[in-house]
Amino acid sequence: MERDCIFCRIIAGEIPSKKIFEDQTTLAILDINPISEGHSLVIPKKHIAYLEEADETTLGHMTGIAGKIARNMIRNRFADGTNLFLASHESADQTVFHIHLHVIPRRKGDNMGIGDWWREKSGGLEEVKIPEILKMLS
Repeated sequence: MERDCIFCRIIAGEIPSKKIFEDQTTLAILDINPISEGHSLVIPKKHIAYLEEADETTLGHMTGIAGKIARNMIRNRFADGTNLFLASHESADQTVFHIHLHVIPRRKGDNMGIGDWWREKSGGLEEVKIPEILKMLS
């Protein structure tokens, strides 16, 4: 446990939270600063600062729990859809340096504009750069 990590302190029970799910390795809670009602966080109990430090088992389990929460949102008609979000490193706007996966409920007409933002920011790949990009990411 990292003493200065808010999520480690929540996991240890030092800071109260609204639990959605808990098992031996993972905690899911309501976000205290939600983007939308029901915005949830899936957090590994082991302190892992950045995405690339997490093993596949941890990431797979986190994603599975996020899927369970999303299914409940849809099945119970709490949301029409969901977005998943994970920021890793300060340049990606990570503010709590303990990985966590956001499950964000979406509702028709919520005007969050994520799709609009994506279309505005996205662009094509330069064909000449593709081999280099593939080499760096493979």
